[in-house]
Order: sequence, then C-alpha cells, then structure tokens
Amino acid sequence: MAHPVDWSPLRLSTPVKQHVFGGRALADRLGRTGLPSGPVAETWEVSDVDGEGATVTEGPLAGRSLRELLADDPHGLLGDRPPAPHGPRFPLLTKFIDGTHALPVHLHADDATARRLEGEPNGKTEAWHVLDAVPGATALVGVRPGTDRERLRRALLAQDFDAVMRRLPVRAGQTVYVPGGTLHSFGPGTLVYEIEQTSDIQQHAMPWRMEDGAPLDEREREANIERLLGEWRPEPRPEFQPGLSVPVEDSVVRTVLCAGPYFALERWTAGRSARISRRFTTAQVLSNAGAPVTVTCDGWTGRLDRARTLLLPAAVGGVRVAGPADVLFGYVPDLEDDIRAPLTAAGHGPAVIAALGEGL
Repeated sequence: MAHPVDWSPLRLSTPVKQHVFGGRALADRLGRTGLPSGPVAETWEVSDVDGEGATVTEGPLAGRSLRELLADDPHGLLGDRPPAPHGPRFPLLTKFIDGTHALPVHLHADDATARRLEGEPNGKTEAWHVLDAVPGATALVGVRPGTDRERLRRALLAQDFDAVMRRLPVRAGQTVYVPGGTLHSFGPGTLVYEIEQTSDIQQHAMPWRMEDGAPLDEREREANIERLLGEWRPEPRPEFQPGLSVPVEDSVVRTVLCAGPYFALERWTAGRSARISRRFTTAQVLSNAGAPVTVTCDGWTGRLDRARTLLLPAAVGGVRVAGPADVLFGYVPDLEDDIRAPLTAAGHGPAVIAALGEGL
C-alpha cells in the first residue's frame, strides 16, 4: 500500500520534567545523556500531549510533529488501530520516571470522568514497569477495602496516606496496571518505565506544587482534594505482576508485562548471538532498557542507546534487534490476537492472563 508519508523509524524530541521528586538516576543508573543539570523526574519518550508534543529530530521528516504526521497518514502510522477516542492525538504516552523521592499522592481521571469534568476526550490509565528499586521500596496503589469518601478526605487532609491506601512492595522487573481513577504514588528509590493514555490530566493531594515544591495555601489545597475526590474510583486494587513469557526461540525471551484496551507493554531479551525479530501491524514504541543495540527496519539501520526510544510506524512492518538486547515494546493491542491467543497457546490460564490488566 502506498502511503503519503515516506516512513522510517522516528527519533523524537523528548520533553524533560524537573519536578521535585526527581534525582539523577536516569543519568547515573541508566546512563541517559543530554539531560539538564539538577533533578530530572521524567523524560517523555513519545508524547502527543497538547503543548508537549514530540517532533522528529533527524532524517527526512526532521522538524515534523507527531500530530502532523498522524494527520497526514494515520494508517501508515497506526495501521489498523484507529486513534479514537483520542481524536487527532497519537494514543500512547511513554516515560522514564525517576522516583528518587516519593511522587505526590495523585490520580488521573478515567475516560468518562475526563469527558464529564475535564472537557478532555479521554482519561489516563497507565502502567509502571519497574526498572530498578532500592531494597524495601514501596508504592501506594489504590485504597483499602471499606474506605469511603469522608474517611479518605480526612486522611488526605492529614497526609495520613497509610491509614487508607494499600502499600505494596516494589521489585525490579515487576509491572502494575493502574486504571484511571486509582489513587497512587511510588518512590522513593524507584526507577520506572511508564506507558499510558495520551493525557496530562491529574489531581493530587499534596500541600505543595509538584513542579517546584512551593507550598499551597490551605484554600487551594482543600479545593484540589475536593476535585480529586470527585474523580476518585474506590474499586481498583491493582497488584504488581512478574509478566508472562511466550516462547520465541533459543536465547530470545518475550514477556508480556501488562495489557488492556489502551496499551500493551512487552519486554524482549536476546542473548549475544541471538536476534529479536518482530513483525507488527500497528505502531510500536521501542525503548531500550539495556546496553546499546543495533536496530534494523526495512533498509534502515541505527543505534539505540540505553534509555532511548524509537517510534516504529506501522508501515515499517517489522524490526530486528541484534543481541545482546533488553528492550521494551509498547503498542495498542488487539487483545485477542496479540495477547490472549499467544499466552493461551503458551499454557497460561485465563486467571493469570486476566491479572495483566483489563478486558482480558
């Protein structure tokens, strides 16, 4: 099929967020280069958030925005996965997040609430894949059974989060799927790769600003908590999961980390003499969790450094990654073809498959 855009793998600009919970782990522990001095909390690897949209940084499409390319050739970029309900936006947002300090206790609206209260086309369900965590690291994920709105309000005002929230142990290699409306936080001492719906809506419960730590006056803080309570869902109680493996070939391991209607995330590893070979019909966000690798796509060859990302358009059709390799693939899945069928064929039962996310 001919496409209006001459597609190849895309290197994109990556907005950097220097929020107060960040540190230097992305540089010191992952080896990410080109970061500003001082604390770095997040790098937005692929973003089509309003005001923070990515542009192509090299090649014949340099200077073009991700949103512009999607408008010019949606099928070439996304293949058979339509962007709706995201409208004109690329549907995935991915980040490296440094929780050197604890993130604010916060939540993101689900789709229905985002449309009703935020005037946005979609909310933000997300998942965290833990790349590194200090011994004893924990996360707050969801509330304890029996927590009602008034009890939660009192605890948030008192910053007594453990009175009402579930504190879970965090270990490298695990993943948790966090539906929109779920109250959450992680850190300190936690390094995460995050995949989520394209959105930057959130409500948080802290007495300070996330961007710079400046204190909030009591009226503003109480108003923030009331907005949070209006978008809170009490039901979700996510659990960290180790992922489920699917046989590929000797020295190549595919692990499905999480999956739902909005995104799936997989981690693939290959030994020194092996090669990852992956065919696809929708865009793939390829992020490198290991040593630098060589990536080849239909005549294009390039190096992908650690903690860096390529966006692979659907029109590219496939990718090869030379081992040794340790990489992440994020994409919008067909839950039956991409997730349930291969996991079932690999011998995984319905209960463990369903635990990876929602809609399974």
